[in-house]
Parts: sequence; structure tokens; C-alpha cells
Amino acid sequence: MTAGRVISAGLVGFLRCRFRLDWRGIHGAGHWVRVRANALRLAQSTGADLTVVELFAVLHDACRESDGLDVGHGARSAELVLEVCDDLLGVGREQAGLLAYACRHHSDGGTEADVTVQTCWDADRLDLGRAGIRPHPRYLCTAAARRADLIDWAYARSVGQPGARAHKSPIRRHDR
Repeated sequence: MTAGRVISAGLVGFLRCRFRLDWRGIHGAGHWVRVRANALRLAQSTGADLTVVELFAVLHDACRESDGLDVGHGARSAELVLEVCDDLLGVGREQAGLLAYACRHHSDGGTEADVTVQTCWDADRLDLGRAGIRPHPRYLCTAAARRADLIDWAYARSVGQPGARAHKSPIRRHDR
């Protein structure tokens, strides 16, 4: 991984050391890259806080202990956000609160929240193709995410179809 403007090298190193799952697995770096690209694309329409959505991409699944059912992973990620928000994230209390909330509840199935939180949740849900699930507009929060062309674009990327390139990402996939 290399660092971007929001995602620092220190944060990447920290997350890489503590991530318990396969770095190239279903919840690993490739997923984070796609969630980030989805979030940045959505934020162009939703006006979401770019710092929060970028950090969400790398933090929401960072505390998973299993690629299967892991009920507490969102809460663990939210606790991590609050633990490192001053040192590694460089965000204020309001941004940390939004980020922690987005992480804690991202797999609860909700759709009602602050637009930044909704953008985070949609960015993650738009990458369900990696698990063999095509996102359904009914489960997406924002009008931007429910657009058929955006769902098609995100789905193609999540299943690895050629020609579905994303924004340049600060996250590179490589072995430890």
C-alpha cells in the first residue's frame, strides 16, 4: 500500500500489521480500493465529506476476524476509529463521530443517516459483486448510488471485468 492525501503511510502500516485476514481476500485491500473509488465517485453527487469516506474505505473491515459472519466487526472498527483519530487519522471530533458511526453500522442494512454515512454505506454495498451479489437499488441509500449506470460500473469492477477502471488509488495490493 502507498499513501494518498487522506490515507497516510502511517495508517496503512498500522492497518497492515493488525489486519488478521488474507490481504488479497474478499475483505482485504482490493475491497478497500474499490470502496474508496465508489465513495469518491458517489461523493461527487452527494457532497459527502471526502476525508470521512476515504477513511471509511480502509477502516470499515479492518477489524474483521472472519470473512464469514462477524457480527462485531463494525463495532470493533468504530472503537479503532475513536482510539486512533487523533494520532493516525488527523480528523476532528465531528468527522471521527461520523466515521465511527458509519463503521459501527455499515453491515446493519440501514439506509437512513447523515449523507456522508449514507455515501460510506453505499460505497461498500456497491462492491457486493465480489461475493456474487448484484447490488439492488432498494438497499442503497442515495439517489446517486441507485443509478443503473453507477451500479453497472461498480458491479463490473467488483467482479473484475475489464474496462471498468477506477480512480487512481493510494492502495496497492502486494504481499506482506
